[in-house]
Amino acid sequence: MWANILMLTPLVLTLVLALVLRRTLVALGAGIISGALIISEFNPVNTAVYLSSKAWMQFYANGQWQAWHLNVLAAMVLLGVMTQLLARGGAVKSFADWLYHRIQSGRQARVGVVVLGWMVFIDGIFSCLAVGHVCQPLSQRYNMSKEQIAYLVDSNASPLCALLPFSSWGPYVMAILASITLLPLSPLESFIEIAKLNFYAITVIILSLLVAWFGIGFTYTGVTEQDITEVEAGNPWLLGVPMASLLVASVGFTLWSGAANSQSADITQWITSADIGAAMRDACILATTIAVLMLKLSGRTAFQLVVDIFVGIKIISFAISILLFTWMIGAVIADLGVSKLLAGWAEQFISSNLLVAGIFILCAVMAFTTGSSWGTFAIMIPIGAEIAAAVDIVLLLPVLSAVMAGSVFGDHCSPISDTSVISATSSGCEPHAHVVTQLPFAMIAALSALIGFQLINLGIAAIWSWLVVLISAATLLGLYHKLSTYEANFTVKA
Repeated sequence: MWANILMLTPLVLTLVLALVLRRTLVALGAGIISGALIISEFNPVNTAVYLSSKAWMQFYANGQWQAWHLNVLAAMVLLGVMTQLLARGGAVKSFADWLYHRIQSGRQARVGVVVLGWMVFIDGIFSCLAVGHVCQPLSQRYNMSKEQIAYLVDSNASPLCALLPFSSWGPYVMAILASITLLPLSPLESFIEIAKLNFYAITVIILSLLVAWFGIGFTYTGVTEQDITEVEAGNPWLLGVPMASLLVASVGFTLWSGAANSQSADITQWITSADIGAAMRDACILATTIAVLMLKLSGRTAFQLVVDIFVGIKIISFAISILLFTWMIGAVIADLGVSKLLAGWAEQFISSNLLVAGIFILCAVMAFTTGSSWGTFAIMIPIGAEIAAAVDIVLLLPVLSAVMAGSVFGDHCSPISDTSVISATSSGCEPHAHVVTQLPFAMIAALSALIGFQLINLGIAAIWSWLVVLISAATLLGLYHKLSTYEANFTVKA
């Protein structure tokens, strides 16, 4: 018994510190060190040797370089550099000026915020920064509330990144998935299958489009009289070309490597055999190079570009640190045998009929209290996989979908989440006001997702589960719209 408690200490310490301190990196670091001390029988020298060995093995093990880890890290660094090049180099502002002259109505302005969020898929934080700043002039011209813009920005940032393997989230999540030996598919195929059942992320995006189209839930008083010539005509290509290059190159390099490795004419075999890490790395190199060249031609000096690159590396370094610590704590927990212990307990005490929905709620609470979806991914994806394998292996991918969905939901609603704060500030509203006005729509999506996960848990086919989820979301949105309209009319009469 005492041995089991000691084995669980690193995991419990990590969870408690993550919830109390809301600092994922500190929590992971404490878990790594405590686990290493237990494995080394609290010998400081042996602990240091063990940690050094495990850290080096993340890059070089079994007589070869760990290409997947190295490619993922390279892709993340390049994405961080590219986001800062585009933001600091004026590409975002130039695109905003161009867009300002092409929006003709309030509905176009609202839908434009959503579509722009789809276009700027590269990273959740970058999407919040870029789209919020781009669309602030639209709010002034069409009298959209700042809270409405913040909601549309936030709802098409992290949720979208959670679904796309070619965003900065893709390499991070696939790196965690690659360490799970139980997966029946490759990391890329698993990511895609997990995304298909991410009821929350997909529902949030659909709801945001409906809210934008019908103007639900926010004050909208129509077009104000403003002279659009007060804003200079901008250039959309500084932002558009690098982003399009990243998307096209990511898909192209993936299919190219898959075709070369599989020697088959079947495109599904190409995806299965593709080296997604190398494809992402090469696509990021190409897109970042194009961004540098275009910004240089537009007047950005070499010194300014170098500063932008270093700022990008500095900002992305925190995410990279979390990923490195995630790999380390995964290795430590594996050596301790924690996952097998938890899986054994889960098999005895957790009902398979409530597993998927329960994991969704657990991850939502963790992400809400810590303000970090990535931190919750790091802790819960490996544990969720072990528990699912012990309780019902058929539920492995649905459980991982629930981890992703619950983490995004909790992060989406958290007042201490970086994306919540950045969405608000970049859109010009208070973070508290943004969280409060966004919460009803997030809850609608979450309740609908919870129903969907429970149906999957009970063996209902995905297509029917999705039908119920969408009907539930539409019904709840309609009820909320009627209620908010009634309250608005009552206030006006009063």
